[in-house]
Amino acid sequence: MALSACGGNPDAAIERRSGASNDRTQRDMQRGLGGTRQEEGSIFGPGGMFGSKQDKKDDPGLGVAVNAYLWRASLDTINFIPLASADPFGGVIITDWYTPAETPNERMKVQVTILDRDLRADGVRVAVFKQQTSPRGGGWVDAQVDPRTNIDIENAILTRARQLRIAGGS
Repeated sequence: MALSACGGNPDAAIERRSGASNDRTQRDMQRGLGGTRQEEGSIFGPGGMFGSKQDKKDDPGLGVAVNAYLWRASLDTINFIPLASADPFGGVIITDWYTPAETPNERMKVQVTILDRDLRADGVRVAVFKQQTSPRGGGWVDAQVDPRTNIDIENAILTRARQLRIAGGS
């Protein structure tokens, strides 16, 4: 079954050579399957499968895929909690469980997701998870988080991101 997909057009496998002494001409190199014309030297369009150096130079999307101010501000805002993972390309920061000294029977975990490359109010989302020790067995059980907590952390991140942007002069 997998090999039957390789059958296709038998003429497509024939290399066209129409130049002097049977060399390939510019026209032969530009001719695609079924006689259609394609860009010279390309496999799947301009620049080939991996793009050209010019494409990469003009593409502002290389590097961090999220807003740098929101990323830095997120790390600054939750810097008192140990990180479990941080993915700057996916824009996700996940902390480890953190137990405040004031409430040793509670612990929390924070996930920050940066949703945009632009510095926008809706470009960041925070989810806080909270657990408390079980009165019966001493294990951890999920507890309700005040919905304002997520919004307060988001606002703190946005405020810090604005401060960083102003300090950066952009």
